[in-house]
Amino acid sequence: MVNGQQRTVRIEPRTTLADALREHLNLTGTKVVCDRGSCSACTVWLDGKPVNSCMTLAIDVEGHEVTTVEGLAKDGELHPVQEAFIEHDASMCGFCTPGMVMSCAGLLARNPNPTLNDVKMATSGNLCRCGTYPKVFEATLSAAKKMK
Repeated sequence: MVNGQQRTVRIEPRTTLADALREHLNLTGTKVVCDRGSCSACTVWLDGKPVNSCMTLAIDVEGHEVTTVEGLAKDGELHPVQEAFIEHDASMCGFCTPGMVMSCAGLLARNPNPTLNDVKMATSGNLCRCGTYPKVFEATLSAAKKMK
C-alpha cells in the first residue's frame, strides 16, 4: 500500500524504496539528496514510522503501508504541518522540506503536545543546508496547536 492505495511495481531486488517511489510510481515529492541515509530528505513513513527511503529496499516493504509527503494531504486539504510550513516560511531551497514535513508530521502523530526539544529531537537526523531549523520548529509547534 502506498498512500492508501494498493500499488504493484516490477523492480529489481536492489531498487530502493526512494527509487521505486520516484521512478516507478512518479511520487517525486520524496527527494534523494545524499543517497546514503545521512540527510533524511527522503523520509517517508513505513507503517506510520519515519524511515529513510534511500536506505530501504522496495522489496522489503511488501505488505506494509508506505506514506509519502503526497499522501499527507486528504481530500485536497494540506496536512496541518504542510500548511504551517507555508505560513511560517519554513522552506528555502526545498530539498529537505519533504523529509522535514514527514518527520514533523510523524512526531505530531505520536505526540500531539510536543515541546521544542521534542521537535528538535524528531528532526535531529534531517539536514538543512539553508538553516531553516528555527522556522521548522515554529511551524511544527504551530501545527500542533492547530491540531488540538
